[in-house]
Amino acid sequence: MSPHDRQRRNKKEFVPLDWERAEKIREVLHYLYEINKFVPIIVEGRRDKKALREIGFDGEIIILHSGKSIYEFSETIANRFEKVVLLIDWDEKGEELYSKIGENLQGMWEDFASIRELLKILCQKEILEIEEIPSLFHRIAGQSLDVKQWQE
Repeated sequence: MSPHDRQRRNKKEFVPLDWERAEKIREVLHYLYEINKFVPIIVEGRRDKKALREIGFDGEIIILHSGKSIYEFSETIANRFEKVVLLIDWDEKGEELYSKIGENLQGMWEDFASIRELLKILCQKEILEIEEIPSLFHRIAGQSLDVKQWQE
């Protein structure tokens, strides 16, 4: 065995668990990043907003739990914006909130509903909350996610 082969064998090389899925998640989130330049994203809580900022989102992100009732929150959003992206967690509580907010904001979010659905599929029940996306990506890709960096 040559010294090069021995060195390579001894070196622990990271093999991504699911590089293809990681790239699809990156692609969906980059698409969302581009949309977020013009359309606000509504998330469930502070940690969800923090997670999106951590991976590079710099557009408007609105936290659902802001002390208002769902009706008051929806009225405020409807008066301020034409379109929004609903990026609510897909756990049981999140699905309930998604449904209620969706009813109150009819016509404002449906164009972007596929983004959340794609993320749910790509995350494959490994995570149920938006705040967990950065750690999931790191686990399956072996690197941090930055939605601003995109190579086709």
